[in-house]
Amino acid sequence: MKPGILVISHGSREAEWVRLVDRAVEAAAASPLVHSVPVYSSFLEIVEGRLIQDGIDALEEQGVTDLFVLPLFISSGSTHVDEIGQAFGLPPVAELEGDLGTFRVNARVHYGKPIDDDPDIAELLLSNIKPLSVQPEAETIMLIAHGSKEKVFHERWQHGLNELAERLRKLGGFAHSATAMLLPDQAANHLRALQAERPDETVIVVPLFLSKGYFTNTVIPSRLKGLDYRYNGQAMLPHPAIERWLERRMADWISEQLR
Repeated sequence: MKPGILVISHGSREAEWVRLVDRAVEAAAASPLVHSVPVYSSFLEIVEGRLIQDGIDALEEQGVTDLFVLPLFISSGSTHVDEIGQAFGLPPVAELEGDLGTFRVNARVHYGKPIDDDPDIAELLLSNIKPLSVQPEAETIMLIAHGSKEKVFHERWQHGLNELAERLRKLGGFAHSATAMLLPDQAANHLRALQAERPDETVIVVPLFLSKGYFTNTVIPSRLKGLDYRYNGQAMLPHPAIERWLERRMADWISEQLR
């Protein structure tokens, strides 16, 4: 048996987005618990020459027989996580059929889980919004993520968001926590409801996105235009918590294979 690890993230036309992901993967792959295993950072789309099939081929050319596929996505509610799994031969979690086809792969595939609710991520988010917080006991945090309109995926998004928001609330000592998705378009309505219900509390909006870009810089501010809130648009990368998450998932899988 020769293990190998394929990290998959979405991909972007922004070179900095790709660079930040690659840097986090490289840092995790260089850790003492992982460095002897080949690791490839691939992308679902856009980054030509670095797509998922490219990664599979590159690892199998190195003799990999057991492939750990690690989806670097925010939530198991992401339809992308499911369609990638389908392309590796896993059954769909809902009736939504992916359009990736079937990957050419000879290695035994072990499919990992995305970030979801993770203690390290709560600490990351708290460090991101620390400059915005003045009096936590009089502040409400509202996590905003991409989300999904599809029932099964929407429920998965909602569960993970609720858990992470409450973890962040307790960690930072905030008065209240709330969540909203961009798909469906909930952000403005949820923020208005919060302000009507808790008029004496300041709302800090916390974006739950892997890297800065169109959603953090444009979509969220435009959806909340005219409303009163605090926001700095800080995404999850760059932050060592993502490297720790990657390293932990990789190392746990490697240790399982060596038992």
